[in-house]
This record gives sequence, structure tokens and C-alpha cells, in this order.
Amino acid sequence: MGQGGKSDLSIPLSQLEDYGRQLRSIKTRLNHTKKLFEQYRDDIGDGSVNDSLDDFESNWEDGREDITQQLDALAKMSDAVVREFKKLDDELAKQADEGMKTEEKDSKSS
Repeated sequence: MGQGGKSDLSIPLSQLEDYGRQLRSIKTRLNHTKKLFEQYRDDIGDGSVNDSLDDFESNWEDGREDITQQLDALAKMSDAVVREFKKLDDELAKQADEGMKTEEKDSKSS
């Protein structure tokens, strides 16, 4: 046990779960830039601006695939860390529970 009765290891699982969701949200928003530009096409009106936005979108598309793959990988790693720590926590809780039952049984039979 650490100071103040806290355990030495503390993993912010809810924050890690949020991290995975946030990464997926970023990916979704990255993939909607073309739709966003198209929503404002009529409002802009100037063809050269729209052409520039199309060029940007076209160039952006080249690198976006790599970025979205990395975001997917990070989100999956975050999910795996949360899953494995929850599994470990459940196993440790079960072992602790079984250990207490054994101690109670041994103390009653003495």
C-alpha cells in the first residue's frame, strides 16, 4: 500500500475508455471535411475558393488514410489496456475473495 491507504498502482480506466472514444470521434470528423466543404459551397460562391478547398481536400485525402489508421490502432490499444486491466482486477478480486474464505475456514477449524 502507498501513502494514505492508496494502492501503489492506479490506472485511470475511465479516462482510457474516453481516450478511445475521443480518437474514434477525431477519425470521424477527419473523414467529414469534404462534406463540410460541400455544405458551404453555395454560401462561398467564389469558384476559386471552392477550387482551393477541393485541392486541399484532395491533398488532405492522401495523408488522412495514414492518420486514420494510426488513430484506429491507438484506439484499439486503449481498448485492449482497459480490457486487460479489468480482467486482471477481476482475477485479483476473485483470488482475494478465495483467500479470505480459506482464512475464515482455517480459523473456524482451529
